[in-house]
Amino acid sequence: MSVACRAPHRIDSSSRRRSRAALLTAGLAVVALALSACSSGGTSGGSGNTNFVAGSDGIATVKKGNRKASPDLDGETLDGKHLDIGKDYKGKIVVLNVWGSWCAPCRAEAPNFAKVAKETKAKGVEFVGINTRDPERGPAIQFEKQHEIPYPSLHDPMGKLMLRFPRGSLNPNFIPSTLVVDRDGKIAARSQQPLNEEKLRKMIDPVLAEK
Repeated sequence: MSVACRAPHRIDSSSRRRSRAALLTAGLAVVALALSACSSGGTSGGSGNTNFVAGSDGIATVKKGNRKASPDLDGETLDGKHLDIGKDYKGKIVVLNVWGSWCAPCRAEAPNFAKVAKETKAKGVEFVGINTRDPERGPAIQFEKQHEIPYPSLHDPMGKLMLRFPRGSLNPNFIPSTLVVDRDGKIAARSQQPLNEEKLRKMIDPVLAEK
C-alpha cells in the first residue's frame, strides 16, 4: 500500500484518539461535578450563609445568636392525630428525626432514639419523627411498634415538610437526618447520618444547658 493510501488511516486514528481523550475529559468533569454536588449538603438549600460549625463527628451546630427559625411543621401523624409542633411543643426543645421504614440506617439508630426520648422527656425535650417516602402507613407503624418508639411521627410520604425549611437554614437533606430545635423554635444542630446514643446526647445536652 502506498504512503498516500496509508496517510488517511493515520489521520483517522489520531482523530479517534483525540475524540476519546475529549470524551474522557468530559466524563471526568461530569463525575467531579456529581461528587461535589453530593458533598454539598452542608451548604443547606444552596446557600452558604448558614453560620454553622461542622464538627468532625458529622454534627453541625449554630451559636444561639445566629440560629434560624424552624419552619411551621404540622400535619397528621401515623396514628391519625393532628400535630402542630410549633404550637403543641412551644417552649420545649424538639428533636426532629427524618426516617423511613425502608431505611436500614434508620432501623439501626431507632433504639437509641427510643431510649434517649424516654430519658429526656422529663427535662423538657420532645421527640418527633418525620416519616417520609413510605406511601402506606402500615410498614411505618410496624417499624414504630418493633422499636418501641414512644413519640409521634408526622406522615410525610412525599417529603413536603422538608421543603418548608428555608434557604440558609440547617435543613434535612438526607435520610436519616436529625435536627435539634431550641426552646425559642430555632435550629441549633443537625446531623445527616445515623446516630448512636452518645452522638444524639451530644446534640441535645448543650441546648439543654442553655438558659
